[in-house]
Amino acid sequence: MPPDCYTNLSGAKYNLTLLNFCLLSNRSMKKIIFLFVSFFLILPFCDATAHSSLQKKVYEGWKAGVASTIITPSESIWLAGYGSRDHPSEGTLNDLWIKALALQDAKGHQSVLVTMDLEEIPKSLSDRIRDQLNMKFHLSRAQVILNVSHTHSSPVLEGFGDIYPLDSDQTIKIKKYTDQLVGKIIALVGKALHSMEPVKLYSGNGITRFQVNRRNNNESLLTSQTELKGPNDYSVPVIKVVNGSGKITAIAFGYACHNTVLSGYQYSGDYAGFAQAELEKAYPGTTALFFQGCGGDQNPLPRGTAAFAKQYGQTLAAAVESVVEEDMHELSPQLYTSYKEIKLPLSTPPTKEELQELEKRFSGYQKRWATRQLDQLNRGTPLMTSYPYPLQIWRLGDQVMMMLGGEAVIEYAIQLKQIFGQHIFVLGYSNDVMAYIPSSAIINEGGYEGASSVMTTDLPSMWASDIEIIILSQMVQLSKESGIPKIEFGLTK
Repeated sequence: MPPDCYTNLSGAKYNLTLLNFCLLSNRSMKKIIFLFVSFFLILPFCDATAHSSLQKKVYEGWKAGVASTIITPSESIWLAGYGSRDHPSEGTLNDLWIKALALQDAKGHQSVLVTMDLEEIPKSLSDRIRDQLNMKFHLSRAQVILNVSHTHSSPVLEGFGDIYPLDSDQTIKIKKYTDQLVGKIIALVGKALHSMEPVKLYSGNGITRFQVNRRNNNESLLTSQTELKGPNDYSVPVIKVVNGSGKITAIAFGYACHNTVLSGYQYSGDYAGFAQAELEKAYPGTTALFFQGCGGDQNPLPRGTAAFAKQYGQTLAAAVESVVEEDMHELSPQLYTSYKEIKLPLSTPPTKEELQELEKRFSGYQKRWATRQLDQLNRGTPLMTSYPYPLQIWRLGDQVMMMLGGEAVIEYAIQLKQIFGQHIFVLGYSNDVMAYIPSSAIINEGGYEGASSVMTTDLPSMWASDIEIIILSQMVQLSKESGIPKIEFGLTK
């Protein structure tokens, strides 16, 4: 209790004898009675003031708000992720969600993490969402992360290109769903911002090992292999949000692995959906948010059944729980956000003659890709030679989060951790998922991630061979602007 609340009382002299007390005048007696009555009336106020002051001291720092809503379509829509599907969805295995975690530091700086059970988010849609968030809540691109889980059991969105054989009915449904999705995200962020309360933030890293490097391990021979080849990054980054009552209100966690256990026709969040549900069951009243890492070349293996999806979800949730239940690193209430888009070069685009040959040779989505490029050339519009690629950094106290667009492969997480330390969080699939982002080695090797997957995108050609150097050097530059030190030979520089 603050000592100045009791100044009058501690300054009074109470060494009167019984005789002196009895000889006091009525006027003096009234003064003493007044002092005692005043003390007992003021005491509860002093306690309340002291408690309020203590609360302010403890919780003056982070504020956070969290919100979530279901985005499972109410009608049958074509599912994204697999070109081999031949008809729209058939029911729901488990619901799809979008979730938002709003943060505010001691100086009032704000940011919002939005996680989505979606396969990807095209630039046109991402820009539309972020523009509206800026207009309505004054949030810049630096302050917003839009991360998709990359579940291959979510609906196609408007702006995906023409990989899927959609008729006019599906096109109308997809546009309607996409428009509704935008509205839900804007409302969700508003709800998270308006529900902010004093909290403490903690971070930590766990580990689990069901990701398999799909380029260097043959899936069909998996049961007979005695060792798996990498590279891999098995880390499970975790952020815990705890309110003033000591209750965990949000757990944001990630993993670098494709959400491709399932390939059927039901809506599902795949293993990430099961993991979120498992954590919310373990911590009632808590919102669990999953963010995807650099899992472009990582698959959950073996796969193919709902039982496997549930198994991996429970495995991931257990890894998160092991972090949450131990002592985590408390983050000071300082928030820094930065963002930029760089011109990421493409290789030399195909000529009109080459596209005409591809159009004749292929069918399905490859043929549609070649036709689209030809149509652009015939309109007199040159094919693009670079792409505006998004890079982003958040610093929550001393916890660094680095966000990359596209389907970045695991080498990017490994390289960034070698530069900045193993404690950093690296997210892929953020803000714009335009294509695979292969390493230089994968581009030289070719294959799906390095070359042929370009026909599933709007890009006219594969990436130039030096994009890995460009992305890493630009992240280093952005980190300098963010005040984040590099780690070289175990020393901070």
